[in-house]
Amino acid sequence: MHYVVLSTIVLRKRALMRVFKNKPFDRWAKNGGLTDSRLLEAVDEIEQGLVDADLGGNVVKKRVAFGSRGKSGGLRTLLAFRKGDKAFFIYGFAKNVRATIKPDELKGLKQLAKAYFGLDAGALSKALTSGALIEVERR
Repeated sequence: MHYVVLSTIVLRKRALMRVFKNKPFDRWAKNGGLTDSRLLEAVDEIEQGLVDADLGGNVVKKRVAFGSRGKSGGLRTLLAFRKGDKAFFIYGFAKNVRATIKPDELKGLKQLAKAYFGLDAGALSKALTSGALIEVERR
């Protein structure tokens, strides 16, 4: 957390949430031309409460605008998300490829979210070093 001191008043600034994507999501996003800046915009919107669906187990669905198609015709992303903590992009699909995910897939994504949020600093560092996770950098 960062603090700004103005005279005798201390104001607390919001710490920036760390955002990650797993390797399969990164590959999918790159092949589809989905930029990191779009992912960061999506996370910022989620933090403001603009979620397309809360699927439970810290998994949320967020539509992402893509090209000239806008959000309704764009891409769907599924994230492991915990407000004020971290966000992990874990799965993505185009609306024209599939409508939604199956219950057994959602169960697996919830387990993955639990595992990601269970990573301590050392394990998170190892996942980043190995390339299993990629941090989405804010510029």
